[in-house]
Amino acid sequence: MFSRLHKWNSLRNQILVVFLVVMLIVLSIVSLITFNRVSTLLKNNAEKQIHQTAVEANGRLESLYKQISTSSKLVMTNDAIQRTLTKANQGETISFAERQQLEGIVTTMQATTNGIFSFELYTDTMNRLVPIDDTNLVTRLDGKWIKQADKANGRLVWIGDDPSNSDNILALRRVNLINRGFEDGGYLLISIYRGYLQFADQDATNIKNQYSILLDQDVNPLLSNFNGSLEPIIKSDAPTITLDNEEYMVTKQTSHETDWTLVILTPVKALTEGITVLRSGIIIAGIIGFIIFLISTLVLSTFITRPIVKLTKTMQQASAGSLTLNPSVTAVNEINELNSTYNQLVKETNHLIKMVYEKEITRSRSELKALQAQINPHFLFNTLDALKWSLEDKDEDDLAELVVAMSNLFRYTITKQDDGDWVSIKAEIKHIEDYMEIMKMRFGDHLKWNLDMPCELGQVRIPKLLIQPLVENAVLHGAGNTLKPCTISVRIQPAKDEDSLEIVVEDDGPGMNQEKLDSIKQAIQSGGVISKGGNGMAISNVHKRLELYYQKSGLAIKSEENRGTKVSFVVPMKGEENHVEYKDDLSRG
Repeated sequence: MFSRLHKWNSLRNQILVVFLVVMLIVLSIVSLITFNRVSTLLKNNAEKQIHQTAVEANGRLESLYKQISTSSKLVMTNDAIQRTLTKANQGETISFAERQQLEGIVTTMQATTNGIFSFELYTDTMNRLVPIDDTNLVTRLDGKWIKQADKANGRLVWIGDDPSNSDNILALRRVNLINRGFEDGGYLLISIYRGYLQFADQDATNIKNQYSILLDQDVNPLLSNFNGSLEPIIKSDAPTITLDNEEYMVTKQTSHETDWTLVILTPVKALTEGITVLRSGIIIAGIIGFIIFLISTLVLSTFITRPIVKLTKTMQQASAGSLTLNPSVTAVNEINELNSTYNQLVKETNHLIKMVYEKEITRSRSELKALQAQINPHFLFNTLDALKWSLEDKDEDDLAELVVAMSNLFRYTITKQDDGDWVSIKAEIKHIEDYMEIMKMRFGDHLKWNLDMPCELGQVRIPKLLIQPLVENAVLHGAGNTLKPCTISVRIQPAKDEDSLEIVVEDDGPGMNQEKLDSIKQAIQSGGVISKGGNGMAISNVHKRLELYYQKSGLAIKSEENRGTKVSFVVPMKGEENHVEYKDDLSRG
């Protein structure tokens, strides 16, 4: 426990703790005072804004009411309309021409008035004069509205939604005959665009889910954007009401001009939304302050501990295989001593690594020479064995061709190239052709072979005797173990990787079962001899040489009984260059 306390008892940690404690105390005091004062101010301002919105909305509705009332009065008091209604009141028949004249007058007044969709004029017997049809007011409206219009004695009676057009609102006025002692002369039905009496745009108040309800003088709803039941809202006198599990503040404003009452329902959480923003602002400010103090502390601690951090990063590079000296630093004696000790350790380690790399190069070269020396007598043995079988029943010309082919084979295997053991694929294929020439003398028509290689791939360089041992193995174990004709196929083709090519040697001989195939793969991986008598040595040899030359996985073998065997491997097109670079890297290490 004391060791842990000693570990944390550092200058950097002390500075960090002091800075953070001071920040928390100051921020807490400022946050509490600011939150209490500003939250109260925001709530009061929100309530005042909603009340002001209600006053402005009521004033706007009063203005619209006056415009509609004035327009409808102009229609009712028109001389032609008064004469026609008086005539109808006396029981006289109204001609079609007179109705057309009235329709023209009404249409003109309608066109000069904003918000009016139509004026409908009815006689005291409820028959419609304008528009010209046989509609009766009783069928157009509920009878209670006609009674209310009679009771209102010429004042506007707001009906609400138009049954025949949901986009409009209806109002009804009784027309009094001026020249007959204001006797009942008929009715004027006004259809008003709903959008004309719309509420204030809620987007302007920045409050979501705010509802507005307009009630007439009899507390009947005229307009509402609330889809639920209005009865609990109308009957409630409380400052707040709960609807659908959400609390609303109720704001009412009554117009002295129209006796209409505007009710605004505002979510209580909308009033406290500003407080939430304030709380978030305080939290963000705290985070920013914390970051500022943290950065200041880190800068100070970094300035103090920079030499150690630099040395630590240099030491960490050793895990990536790069041991470099750390430059001298100007610091206290302990850090200078640590830096000097590390540099001495790097020098000794690099010297040891160089010695190990040189030994690895020597071992790799010795192993490659041993493998090359191993495959030459193996190839010689198999070729001489084929020669023994080929000498039987052959004439002198055939024997001459055989000797030439064998001389070419031996020359290829023993000749040292100017640039080492690397040859072109074209030269390797020529060697395979000479070998197959001898094998065909032994097997005759029993053995066939074909080559599939694009011309441009013939110049790619690979290690000598990398393909021929696989062809030799296919001949001995394919054609040599079956009485049926056997075909050896050699394919050289681009691999999936554009910078590599795939070499495939395949035969349609007897193949092998899965157990034998697994034992061969295991022997290849372990580097052992596959079969007695050395017949499987070529595959193991090629596999090992591939690993040494290319530092990657070697052969891939697939086989099925009575279907044949396929051996393939992938090599880079610039394998010789990469091999030289690899050796150079080792020597420089």
